[in-house]
Amino acid sequence: MGFEVLLKGKNMIRLLMGLGVALKLSILSVVISILAGLVTGMLASFKKSVFYIVFRVHLEIVRIMPQLVLLFIVYFGFSKAAGWNLTAEAAAILVFSFWGTAEMADLVRSALVSIPASQYESSRSLGFNSLQTYLYVILPQVGRRLVPLSINLITRMIKTTSLVMMIGIVEVLKTGQQIIEANRYQSPNAAFGVFAVIFLLYFAACYPVSRLSKYLEKKWEN
Repeated sequence: MGFEVLLKGKNMIRLLMGLGVALKLSILSVVISILAGLVTGMLASFKKSVFYIVFRVHLEIVRIMPQLVLLFIVYFGFSKAAGWNLTAEAAAILVFSFWGTAEMADLVRSALVSIPASQYESSRSLGFNSLQTYLYVILPQVGRRLVPLSINLITRMIKTTSLVMMIGIVEVLKTGQQIIEANRYQSPNAAFGVFAVIFLLYFAACYPVSRLSKYLEKKWEN
């Protein structure tokens, strides 16, 4: 079935190291996206502000342009034209953070504008100022609405890191292809075994995040 190639030499260790590279890129991108997305989403919730216009342009670019094209533009185009010595890893983090920030900001903005105006009015009637209203009334509700949506974004970002192999980063998918190519004559079925293990590795990386989302949803329901 092709699984035997992973027992040769350090192939399995190489695959795990490749997963580590993918996870490092995705975790850094996710952290940047969440922090920047929270701030951007709050600013974009004011529709008549310049922040909203900038946010809309940013979001439309992300929605129209495939992530792979953005990777090529940043790594092979923009960085070279600007004379920057940008590494492939830095380009990947920049592109995924650019994408993730726009998506996260849209989730935050949508959650904020979905809060009924009566919540703000009730808070003012209780004597809360604007800061207290946001901290104690609005943000807890926004947090509950954001959890399942942001978890979905995080898992998508983890899986999309497989695109970085196209700019020369040796992550788990690229490592798997190298193992398959090196053993294609001795083990013709290597592709099945290697990609099956890669599937399990991605599942193991994303499943705990999904379970955390379910746990938080149930906890907040009580």
